[in-house]
Amino acid sequence: MICKNKLINFIKLTEMKTKSVLLVAFFLATFIGAIAQKGVDSGTQYGIGADSVRCVTNLSLYTTDFNVKNYKDAYPRWKSVYDECPAASRNLYIHGVALVKWLLSEEQDPVKREALINDLMSVYDQRVKYFGDDPRYGKDYIIAAKATDYIDLKGENVDPVLLYGWLNQVIEEFQTNVDPKIISYLMFASQKFLGIDVEKYREQFINDFLRCSALLDGMMNNAKTAGNETALANASAYKSQIENAFTTSGMADCATMESVYAKKVEEHKTDLAFLKQTITFFRRVGCLENETYFLAAYYAHIIEPTAESAMGLGSQAFKKNDFPTAEKYFTDAASLTTDDDLKALMFLTIAKIAASQRNFPKVRQFAMRSLEANPNQGQPYLLIGQAYAQTAASVYPDDAVLRKVVFCLAVDKFERARQVDPSVASDANSLIQTYRGYFPSRDETFMHPDVEEGAAFTVGGWINERTTVRIKP
Repeated sequence: MICKNKLINFIKLTEMKTKSVLLVAFFLATFIGAIAQKGVDSGTQYGIGADSVRCVTNLSLYTTDFNVKNYKDAYPRWKSVYDECPAASRNLYIHGVALVKWLLSEEQDPVKREALINDLMSVYDQRVKYFGDDPRYGKDYIIAAKATDYIDLKGENVDPVLLYGWLNQVIEEFQTNVDPKIISYLMFASQKFLGIDVEKYREQFINDFLRCSALLDGMMNNAKTAGNETALANASAYKSQIENAFTTSGMADCATMESVYAKKVEEHKTDLAFLKQTITFFRRVGCLENETYFLAAYYAHIIEPTAESAMGLGSQAFKKNDFPTAEKYFTDAASLTTDDDLKALMFLTIAKIAASQRNFPKVRQFAMRSLEANPNQGQPYLLIGQAYAQTAASVYPDDAVLRKVVFCLAVDKFERARQVDPSVASDANSLIQTYRGYFPSRDETFMHPDVEEGAAFTVGGWINERTTVRIKP
């Protein structure tokens, strides 16, 4: 009986020890699992335990290889860190972009290249996840870099739906605090939609332009308030860029411009910066007879007379055939601007007004002033030549032969026009052909010893300019 009790006690003791061992083993396994965990799972920078050691080791090794441009060995170690401890370092993503681009440079297979482009986009997305709240290089900066690489790598095969989605989400989140490059890319994507279906996406494109323009205006105002000249210049450059995109899109016809800006000009009639931008924009598009353009010029001129506003008011007066008022404003515009091209345009316009009134000395006066501002234009020479030709009879009312010599001088001007400005060559050639037919004939010059072929001749009257006598061919 005693032996039996001892045996029972021994069995019980053995069972207790076994359970203890199993319990210790269970806790040990749990403990080991707890102290070895990847950063991606634990939410820590490097992970825990053995996984942490592996992460730091691979981070050090790939960085060393990367710095000596040993990208082949760097990539697998980088990939291990990227997958296991994605919060390890912001440089992980800067280096990752470079490494994936290196793989792309080595890859020719189009299917594999497409997969690598997707991998590159994922690098940017993961950077947003772990470092998107960086105060300087945050989400909007990252998405701007992502879009840049996507556009560069995809070229004509850019998916506008995909690109627009990335950018629009960031713009809605950041508004005027977004990287302005994002706004430029959104307009790029929006314009790409026009290539898919113009009628379907026309309204969206116009609305995108208005929204992006307003955002950049807000950025410019914020920069002015903060006295940040760099930010102001940057936003202004992107504003010009999207305006250029709009004007060249084919959507910026004058009717569209009127519908887009009519209400906005009235709402911003005391905002000089907005009015100036609008006037410049309308001039760039060529809508100089648009009532909204005139209205913007009027409001701007009240606040601060400028060349742009004076030109707008001059254009309005010209449209109404109020030539004295038009000439006044165009003269004001020329005196207010430092832009030689604009100055030349104003003087040329006054010369055209004078031509319509048959005031030919005034035509030459302002055509010459236009050439002083911009000597590389042909239109002023065409106007002067036509003025000479139209006054030939009044200069020599009693001498038909000398009257025809005036046409030699007119042709001189037409030839000069096409020489300095190929854009007027067609008009110049047509005028040359016409007026060469009016040159004096050899029989007509026989009785005029002062009119010899090849001789110099000074045309009299108000013209008072020398030419070379030529005979009708």
